[in-house]
Amino acid sequence: MKILVLNCGSSSIKFKLFEMPEEILISYGSVEKIGEEISIFKYYGKVKIEEKLKVETHQKGIEFIAKTLVENEIENIEEIKGIGHRVVHGGEGFERSTIIDENVIKKIEEYIFLAPLHNPHNLAGIKACIKIFPKSIQVAAFDTAFHTTISEISYLYAIPYSFYEKYKIRRYGFHGISHRYVARRASEIMGKGKYDINAITCHLGNGCSITAVKNGKSFDTSMGLTPLEGLIMGTRCGDIDPGIILYFLEGLNFKSSEVSEILNKKSGLLGISGVSNDFRNLLPLYNKDKKVTLAIDMFCYRIKKYIGSYMAILGKVDAIVFTGGIGENVPLIREKALSNLEIFGVILDIEKNKEIIGKESEISKEESIVKIFVIPTNEELRIAFDTYQLIINS
Repeated sequence: MKILVLNCGSSSIKFKLFEMPEEILISYGSVEKIGEEISIFKYYGKVKIEEKLKVETHQKGIEFIAKTLVENEIENIEEIKGIGHRVVHGGEGFERSTIIDENVIKKIEEYIFLAPLHNPHNLAGIKACIKIFPKSIQVAAFDTAFHTTISEISYLYAIPYSFYEKYKIRRYGFHGISHRYVARRASEIMGKGKYDINAITCHLGNGCSITAVKNGKSFDTSMGLTPLEGLIMGTRCGDIDPGIILYFLEGLNFKSSEVSEILNKKSGLLGISGVSNDFRNLLPLYNKDKKVTLAIDMFCYRIKKYIGSYMAILGKVDAIVFTGGIGENVPLIREKALSNLEIFGVILDIEKNKEIIGKESEISKEESIVKIFVIPTNEELRIAFDTYQLIINS
């Protein structure tokens, strides 16, 4: 069964076509700079295509993807039995991936206020696919769904309870598809059932989050109402004193839009280093440039701080998992984030860690009580699997 997976961003569409349940990747690619004067289309399958064109809307982009698939991989669009959509925010309404109908669309629309930068574009992709692939079953996979198992103790903020009741202000968490994928994969590697593992999963990319997984379910997570809370990220500040925001607004007379720009796009690694939010640019300057060194050290300190706190609330930890662009590809970050944790049974094999870039591997020493893994995330495969399961069981 052919399953197409789509991830629609504000100005981009990423896609992968799978043969399921064999988990065979048939083709993949992206449409970038949607709505700009020149868009970029990349396609990798039986043929390789990289070309510039004009794509005004997400619908036009998906139409072009469908046309390319028919020309190169399939006889007609009806071969694609299901389409899985990554949807960032499912609020409290969705605990798992679900087949899309009018009620689901209305719910996703209701949660736009919680994810105004993401859900509208996710919806644009869904509505376009309903028109372009009328016989395909559409499925929504929510980034927040994995975290619906966390309890009130974790998800509530210590503000008047009425704000939760009336406005649903609470911790939701993100990167759930990735955290679930690597937690499940770690349990497989360790020969455990998917609900028999306690793990700390570290998704480190331009956006970063850590999740405490207890008995295979999300128990706590670092991101909150929005993806701004938690770890230091590429351009996001992560945890800060809320009083700083009040000072920006009242003491410095900044506009709320200016504060949002600072905290979301000008902070994090970029804000501290003054150089870049990309580790490919930062690493060569480590221990050479003072601010770059400070930014990286702060980044690792915050990761370690969360790992330590999650070890405390989990009690028993079977594994620590690193994933995401940074987690998979930057050994220095893994080494610094895990340094001096030997007393807690976390013993990194430093030499093996240095060798592992972008591939699945255990990087802990044999005597380490807590196993340490690098597991490349595969959110698209997880979405394809969920889509396939929903179709065969519908």
